[in-house]
Amino acid sequence: MSDTQAYQPPRVWTPGKENGGRFAPINRPTAGARFDAELPVGEHPLQLYSLATPNGVKVTVMLEELLEAGHAGAEYDAWPIRIQDGEQFGSGFVAVNPNSKIPALLDRSAPGGAQRVFESGAILLYLAEKFGAFLPADPAARTEALSWLFWQMGSGPLLGGGFGHFYAYAPDKIEYAIDRYAMEVKRQLDVLDRALADRPFVGGADYSIADIAIWPWYGALALGELYDAATFLSVSDYAHVMRWAETIAARPAVRRGRMVNRTFGDPAEQLHERHAASDFTTRTQDKLTSD
Repeated sequence: MSDTQAYQPPRVWTPGKENGGRFAPINRPTAGARFDAELPVGEHPLQLYSLATPNGVKVTVMLEELLEAGHAGAEYDAWPIRIQDGEQFGSGFVAVNPNSKIPALLDRSAPGGAQRVFESGAILLYLAEKFGAFLPADPAARTEALSWLFWQMGSGPLLGGGFGHFYAYAPDKIEYAIDRYAMEVKRQLDVLDRALADRPFVGGADYSIADIAIWPWYGALALGELYDAATFLSVSDYAHVMRWAETIAARPAVRRGRMVNRTFGDPAEQLHERHAASDFTTRTQDKLTSD
């Protein structure tokens, strides 16, 4: 539909017309399992079912940061859920996340039995509390970090499902939609830039789950890795965001976390499954396909 074609919504919406776009074959207005499929289970207590989208990267970065900090109990198995193939609608995955979205975590070491955790922000908070890491103990600093964590959870859909969808994935380029969401994303970048003007990290002096949540979206955007939109949005104008984005990108745990469950891009940066630290040197996709 072009910008000049008027659309009059019906009194009651019903599905039926092909909605186009990259995910059209799997989009439905209903929830629940569509087929039976058990999830794989590895040897570690923490089982992650995900994909290296920005929301998935949040959790793999968190787990790798915990391991980098010496928390051996954070060892995990990471299994890819190929969302374009609809694997998130299998009965096993729906049992872990009834919303059929990645990432989803199963903690088999939880008191009282296996604990499911879904929604990326909830997983970050769960892991921070479980290991006592990347969340300040001081009440004021903790509240600041949590405020920014929830800022991302509320703002991210406007960057992803809003701007990202209409700029990169929608079958038609709709000027109104792109302009509307570009305006909002630039406002969000300005919010971040102002916050980072007088502090090294989003929540304050210390790196926290706030940074881990925000970076895969806004840091990747700043570095030109999200929708190829950095030039379109003039992200380089936000100097404090750029400094923060580059600082976090250089962290070893961030570099590793971005590789986990990655099924696209440079094969040397793809680790489809992760079961041990040694996988980063022995089981990346370039090595598996060259065997």
